[in-house]
Amino acid sequence: MTGRFENLTKIPPEPAAKLLAQSNVTLDAKITAPASASVEVVLSELDQQSANVDLLKLLAISLPPRERVWWACLAARDIVGPGVENETPSLKASEDWVFRPTEENRNAAIDSLDRAARGDRTIHCAMAVMYCDGTLGTGDMAKLPAPPGAAAIAAFAMNIEAITSRTEDMYAYFQQVIDRAVDIGRGGNGKPKDQEKRA
Repeated sequence: MTGRFENLTKIPPEPAAKLLAQSNVTLDAKITAPASASVEVVLSELDQQSANVDLLKLLAISLPPRERVWWACLAARDIVGPGVENETPSLKASEDWVFRPTEENRNAAIDSLDRAARGDRTIHCAMAVMYCDGTLGTGDMAKLPAPPGAAAIAAFAMNIEAITSRTEDMYAYFQQVIDRAVDIGRGGNGKPKDQEKRA
């Protein structure tokens, strides 16, 4: 296994196949690793196959809720830009929830979906918050299960939105998005030092 996917301390130890099945997510690439293979092993195999979209899918379902939303928020920031002046209601509420994952902040993220401007792509962040615990929300909605993998799909969609918005350096940026998730999976902030130097 290459070092790129080692030491993912935030990633659950369950086999990748189990996490994929629980989220109702399938990979397009053919995996030769056994069904018991860890996420790290499958990520490495996908990387060897240059199956970048599948890498994003597996990372999205493997990251814990807060880390997953933060990964999505970083992608959203790449679209709208840094600073308060550029943030959307959904992005602000989602970032607030990452730093303080309270029911109040979760409700704010859910409410932001109703206030989102037409074509606001950052709503994917708020959707990842809404479905963060596998339910449809708080209060009575907490009794209703969300569609399997809904939060992961939202985070995946946010990153795909950011990737498709890049035309000149799409491949390099795709790798940056993957490395962000890996850094977050290691307990980092999603901004590996080598990326900070390139920025």
